[in-house]
Amino acid sequence: MMSGLKWMFLIIGTMIGAGYASGRELWQFFGQDSSLAILLFTLMFMICCGSIMSISFEQQTGHYLPVLRRIVGRHLTGIYDWMIIVYLFTTTVIMLAGSGATLEAFNLSYRLGVLAIAIPLILLFIWDIKGIVAVNSLILPLLIGGLLFILLLFITDQKLSLFGHLHETSNWLSAFPFTALNVLPLIAVLGAIGNRMTSKKEVWVASIGSGAVLGAVSFLYNSSLIQIADEILVYEIPLFAILQHYPYSIMVFMSVMMWIAIFTTAASGTLGLVTRFRDYWDQPLWIVAFGIIAIMLPFTSFGFSTLIEYLYPLYGLLNLYVLLSLLIYPVVHRFKIS
Repeated sequence: MMSGLKWMFLIIGTMIGAGYASGRELWQFFGQDSSLAILLFTLMFMICCGSIMSISFEQQTGHYLPVLRRIVGRHLTGIYDWMIIVYLFTTTVIMLAGSGATLEAFNLSYRLGVLAIAIPLILLFIWDIKGIVAVNSLILPLLIGGLLFILLLFITDQKLSLFGHLHETSNWLSAFPFTALNVLPLIAVLGAIGNRMTSKKEVWVASIGSGAVLGAVSFLYNSSLIQIADEILVYEIPLFAILQHYPYSIMVFMSVMMWIAIFTTAASGTLGLVTRFRDYWDQPLWIVAFGIIAIMLPFTSFGFSTLIEYLYPLYGLLNLYVLLSLLIYPVVHRFKIS
């Protein structure tokens, strides 16, 4: 049970990054008429996590390549391998840029914000994979609690009707690119921990638990953002449009929470990359992480919302094949066993 929760927090830490915690990613895909889309995302996310973890556990993997080969087949593995490498690289750049944007909101240097995440990110890998798992287990409950607190406070203060938009479902198709967008980092991260799982029960606890938590938070967050749709246009980070209604101290607290979300996702993205390349560089993980992050730093100057606006929808569409493969995997696998 405890191991399952540990992997659950790793999955949530991979998902709740700069784009998600800021509200930018949710607003990009969901927004109005999306209650059914969020439900579909929740269900598909559970199935995808279960499929990836099952393959990872069965093959006792230490990186994502064997998992990827099982999902997309031998012929497409090379193409999707490069897609994952580029995806992890660019989304980790987005996390670094998100840290810069967070500090910039307090009139601090953008570059200082980038370095504030890059340095501890490198140091985290001194403890190998155990360091990331421990950090996620400690700070993710705090992050989720903080995010739920501010969303429920906003919903209560504004007297919002949570279920007033349930009948508005025309945006349901957005669930597919949104779920597909998040499939590649899950493959990369969960493929790295297959040899650390000891029971199939961990798969069910982690996949169902993470899907339920993310589905509930996504619904509350999207319901809040719908109420301030006009104000979002003038904010780089939509969360700050919600926080403007509260004292400065709450804004500081939630900015710290968001930075934690950025850090955990950057750590997950870097984990996928360093485990993929550790066989080529016979060095400790933190040295590999240092080299990869050093290459990333010049790319952070593109800007936070610009990167999300163009890259995220593109990857969401490209990953639809992987999503379909993961959704039908439990059926196909059961049929093969029979």
